[in-house]
Amino acid sequence: MHPTYHTIEEMIEMLSEPNRGTCKTILADNRELLQAVHGSSNNHQVWQVGYFDHVQETMNIVVMLYNALNPLRPFPFTLADALLVNFFHDIEKPWKYELGEDGKLYYREELKDKEAQRIFRMQKMHEYGIRLTEEQDNAMWYVEGEFADYTNERRVMGPLAAFCHMCDVASARIWFDHPRQQHGPLHGAERMQDIT
Repeated sequence: MHPTYHTIEEMIEMLSEPNRGTCKTILADNRELLQAVHGSSNNHQVWQVGYFDHVQETMNIVVMLYNALNPLRPFPFTLADALLVNFFHDIEKPWKYELGEDGKLYYREELKDKEAQRIFRMQKMHEYGIRLTEEQDNAMWYVEGEFADYTNERRVMGPLAAFCHMCDVASARIWFDHPRQQHGPLHGAERMQDIT
């Protein structure tokens, strides 16, 4: 039996309130924009609707890995925690790119560096009333890695951040070109571009 590939809407239903309702609102308010942009300028999900495909795929990886690994050794976080972080992990992307006259994507000047992008993510979440736990905040901060904060003297990235980072990397670096498998795609894994 093959696992089901869920829609973003189905995975938002797996969140607890008030985050469930807030994420539904964010999706409703911004759907056109969220489904209009690439997943990145060059490295992964580089097609129109690629951002939406990447977030949906990353959240599906969360569900699959959580259900596979948590029974082996229980995680100190919930499935809803990981889904929430992955829903927001790249929320700045629909606002950070602009299309140049040459047809290529370019960073908007005000969102060019990682720090500005992190600040934008947190502001967007605050704008919609999302309040994070300490562990969720750590995961939002380090979902893309520890970078200059790495030290061998203490753990910087918490377990939730590490799990979310792992799911993001799987989508962006393993399944970067298409969410379908070559042989026998997961049910529902058609990329948005194919069905819009």
